[in-house]
Amino acid sequence: MKPPTARRRFRVPSGLSSGLSRAVCALGLALPVLGFGCASLEGDAETALDYTDNAKRDYDAALAAVEDKNWQLATELLNEVKRKYAYSRYARLAELRLADAAFQQDKFAEAISGYKEFVHDHPNDPEVPYARYRVAKGEYESVSQSIMLPPLEERDLASVNDALTTLRNYLSDYPRSEHAEELRYMLDVVLGLLARHELYVARFYLGQGRFDAAVMRCEYALKNLKSSGLEPEALVLLGEIYMKQKRRKDAREVLHRLLSDYPESAFAVPAKNFLAQLDKT
Repeated sequence: MKPPTARRRFRVPSGLSSGLSRAVCALGLALPVLGFGCASLEGDAETALDYTDNAKRDYDAALAAVEDKNWQLATELLNEVKRKYAYSRYARLAELRLADAAFQQDKFAEAISGYKEFVHDHPNDPEVPYARYRVAKGEYESVSQSIMLPPLEERDLASVNDALTTLRNYLSDYPRSEHAEELRYMLDVVLGLLARHELYVARFYLGQGRFDAAVMRCEYALKNLKSSGLEPEALVLLGEIYMKQKRRKDAREVLHRLLSDYPESAFAVPAKNFLAQLDKT
């Protein structure tokens, strides 16, 4: 038997190679190799590895600008990473770094918006806890005292309440976070700010003789703003209001509670004085 005749391989003449490449592209024929376009026939394709490497290179350049606090350049480079490498991990990281850059410039509203958008758009991303931490910290920083603003008690405290909710939610979801201790401190401060406001309003109502409204403010602070550090003050104020209402039994209860729970508080002194007044009547 004769061996089978070897098949001859068809070879495209070298002079026709580039013409064939252009013809394929012109006809819109897809190449069966993932990651390569028509330009791959001529050696100009960007592989998946090249895409990732280039994204990292541009992202690192943007990070260098952030570290140098060249905010204009950093913003331009980070936005370029988002545009050019939208399907890479570095595009997501660029979103966070843009928010970080705004935060470092004390543009808290812009930073908070950026972090919240990241959490909304990428709920399963491993950087979500970091973004939520930065939201909490940004909201805390944005409510800090300023000499250009009126006293805290006279302000609209919507932003403080937002910070309270954000801090509580974060600590509930990530109780063992490396940032937990820092955020618990922030939470105590925010609770103190809100409790101070409630007691300020309670005293205002007391001065107007609106005793029921004053009682509600004190009770709200004691029930909903625990760990504010102002519990003794709230109790002695509540006792005073009860005395104005002739609610002697209620007054005694809250004043004795103060002396029992906070015997070392400076407010123990007025509590004892009020109790002495009640004993005389």
